[in-house]
Amino acid sequence: MRIDLHAHSNASDGTDSPAELVAAAVAAGLDVVALTDHDTVSGHAEAAGAVHALAPGTRLTLVPGAELSCQVGGISMHLLAYLFDPAEPAFARERELVRTDRFRRGRAIVERCRELGAPISWEQVERIAGDGSVGRPHIASALVEAGVVASVSDAFTADWLANGGRADVRKHETDPVTAVRLVRAAGGVPVFAHPGASKRGHTVSDEVIAALAEAGLAALEVDHTDHDEPTRERLRALAAELGLLTTGSSDYHGGRKTVRLGEHTTDPAVYEALVAQATGAKPIGG
Repeated sequence: MRIDLHAHSNASDGTDSPAELVAAAVAAGLDVVALTDHDTVSGHAEAAGAVHALAPGTRLTLVPGAELSCQVGGISMHLLAYLFDPAEPAFARERELVRTDRFRRGRAIVERCRELGAPISWEQVERIAGDGSVGRPHIASALVEAGVVASVSDAFTADWLANGGRADVRKHETDPVTAVRLVRAAGGVPVFAHPGASKRGHTVSDEVIAALAEAGLAALEVDHTDHDEPTRERLRALAAELGLLTTGSSDYHGGRKTVRLGEHTTDPAVYEALVAQATGAKPIGG
């Protein structure tokens, strides 16, 4: 089985629609794909419909999820949440709070970019985002369109959009221990996304990860394009020490990033162990 547990659609900051993501997963030879848009479940229904509409004999399992924006000690981090009940009220309220603040933050970042000489506009960013929840990758795409930077990844530097960069603006981000508990209370399974991605900014300490494990964290996302081999080895050792599972996934964003669906995958036994922990929702199809 080929299992990719981290992919985005244009319901957040990917470029594929949820249905296109399902088709891309089939074309990539995946057996399982997780839709984990930022702080939203708005793409789940379309993706589920696409799975149900697959041609006879075509098998794909969809794992509904989300990627949550968290912050601890001034350091931003992301938490993947799988198979939670999207209607559970406490977790739904927190996701809505984060989404609402994304809008305020996006406008403030665009204004800072303009103050720094970048000829972009909020209307341009809204066009790029379409129906998705506006995030920094949409602003990065606007900077590329304006010729300010050569690529989306080039926008995520201290000069522009990196955490703490010249144009960065803080947004509401959930305390990660609180987030882990909210996910568990909604019947979901929490996994720390790309915990060693130091090129994105500062990463949290092993002590923070230990606290998350104690709160109910299930796994660390280890095999990720932003982790070199020494980082992966360190994270595997830490996961073993804390009794956590380890996953692998692409963090696919369609054409906005160069990473391919299925570039990194999760062991089938780990996938089954994660699914066994979930009580809020079930995988779709398969």
